[in-house]
Amino acid sequence: MAPEALEAMLPYFSEFYGNPSSMHFFGGQVQKKVNEAREQVADFLGAEPSEIIFTSCGTESDNTAILGTLDSYPEKRHFITSRVEHPAVMNVSSHLSRKGYRTTEVSVDREGRLDLDELKESIANETALVSIMYANNETGVLFPVEEIGEIVKSSGIPFHTDGVQAAGKIPLNMKKSTVDLLSLSGHKLHAPKGVGVLYIRKGTRFSPFMIGGHQEKGRRGGTENVPYIIGLGKACELAKKHLEEENTRVRALRDYLEVKILEKVPNTLVNGDRNNRLPNTLSVSFEYVEGESILLLLSDLGICASSGSACTSGSLEPSHVLRAMGVPFTAAHGSIRFSLSIYNTKEEMDYIIEHLPPIIQRLRDISPFWKDYLKAQGKV
Repeated sequence: MAPEALEAMLPYFSEFYGNPSSMHFFGGQVQKKVNEAREQVADFLGAEPSEIIFTSCGTESDNTAILGTLDSYPEKRHFITSRVEHPAVMNVSSHLSRKGYRTTEVSVDREGRLDLDELKESIANETALVSIMYANNETGVLFPVEEIGEIVKSSGIPFHTDGVQAAGKIPLNMKKSTVDLLSLSGHKLHAPKGVGVLYIRKGTRFSPFMIGGHQEKGRRGGTENVPYIIGLGKACELAKKHLEEENTRVRALRDYLEVKILEKVPNTLVNGDRNNRLPNTLSVSFEYVEGESILLLLSDLGICASSGSACTSGSLEPSHVLRAMGVPFTAAHGSIRFSLSIYNTKEEMDYIIEHLPPIIQRLRDISPFWKDYLKAQGKV
């Protein structure tokens, strides 16, 4: 979390604890800070404050955007998304299928790029909503959101994008965008966990998902999480200032880490389009080892990364993203992701580069698949 965001939040846990929905002055002064945070978020997104709804997280924002829009078009029973969405969208798509909706999941190629022709062919008269992510949460691959929006909007269909990974990493301007609804999560841009945003373009049909009081102009019931909203507002203000650093210094750190890993560890693949991705994300696959084992050994050294695999019911399965991309089975299991930020340093990258190659070699030395590979190559 950004120290400045924490500092902005602290008084609203104690000194200014009033309910912003109350009519007395004690709540009114808090409401002013909520309004200020809304303006900060709107400025960050290039939107109007009235188009900003505060939520509890990116998952709620995604669910609200999808279910709220579908509820506004009850006569239409078709939903389009991609095969590489975050579970906050992918699992909603599965839920809709069980509820009788026809759902289409558009394919990606080996580099994780969306098949735009398949998207065009999928759109039908009964399509109620298209939801395609801005940037993939595992590979960092950026989708051509504005081009997608033009395709979707030409058919008169609303367009939602999960912008959780993209916000704070690349410039966003909703005034110039084809996007109707965009989801954002606070903790991805150094705000606290447990707060998010849903941008809804003025005039977009929408039904509330959280039904309760009059908060958020009746669009999202529930008492406002004031300190977290204030922290998110401050974090958005900071993220806008740090965009250049994200795309220069942080990108250079990511590229340095990538080059060194490929140089020092054989049989390593970079997952995704290396020319069109977020500046902070590196997804790599190490052949003939398991990602979970890599992560545990890295964790012992204080290096916290993420895995591209998930352990389900006792059997290791590669992530749905890597499967959709057609990453080879020998590599998909050994996929891990490094996510950098403005708080990372070159010294930390050197620390990773020092310790990662021996870990991979240690795991390969006990891997029967690696031994089979060496035999096939005539190296043993």
